[in-house]
Amino acid sequence: MESRVCCAIAVRVTAKEHVHMKTKFALGIAAIVAGVAFATALKAARPQPALTGHYMEVRSCDIYTGSCVANSEMGLSGREGMLVWTVQQGQWKGATLDGLTVMAVLRTDDTLGDMRYEPRNGEAVLIVDNRANRYQHEALVDLAKSAAGSLVKSIAAVRSEPIETAIGTCASGSCAKVKAGSVVEISTRCLGGKDHLCGNEENFYPPLTAVHHPLSVYTELAVYQGSDLNVTWELTGKRSAYVAEFTR
Repeated sequence: MESRVCCAIAVRVTAKEHVHMKTKFALGIAAIVAGVAFATALKAARPQPALTGHYMEVRSCDIYTGSCVANSEMGLSGREGMLVWTVQQGQWKGATLDGLTVMAVLRTDDTLGDMRYEPRNGEAVLIVDNRANRYQHEALVDLAKSAAGSLVKSIAAVRSEPIETAIGTCASGSCAKVKAGSVVEISTRCLGGKDHLCGNEENFYPPLTAVHHPLSVYTELAVYQGSDLNVTWELTGKRSAYVAEFTR
């Protein structure tokens, strides 16, 4: 008799544990589902960028450098620059800009350094991809003005040119080529050990506009041959460029 009673009790306890385990399992599944739903709702609520694309800038002063070189240029040179936005996909001002490019060629009031502490005002030539229709052209001009701010405070000219860009073409993402008609030509490569002069180089100046994942690179060539800024330049062999990604 005692053995039958003990056996019955054991069966009842096991069944209760089984129900408890099923309840815990169901609650766990419900928690996971609720978590996924919350994450999905949060992602949907987060504003998505209107545009995504590749960005490049090159200046006439070094950006990857040490303070000794930077101080030797500050206030004396480095007033020129070129900014490039190549749209991968997206819309701006109601116009779809997939695959189109706009450039800003700058001449500013002083050395293009750290815009957070030394904001600059500039005169610019905007170069718009000649594949753009009227609405895309207007949107690309507005995009450059919006992104560059005071750097393009005064617009000397807006030109339409055939633009070819290839940004981040090597494994490191440093290699890039840009050509705009006969007006602009840029080529870069990755920085190497032989590009260090004093051993304490760093990204001395951040990018001129808001970007993601900026990578400082070596300027092999940067040429501007337009007439609208009353100055032309040709740079070779400087640590003066960034490649990056942008969203707007």
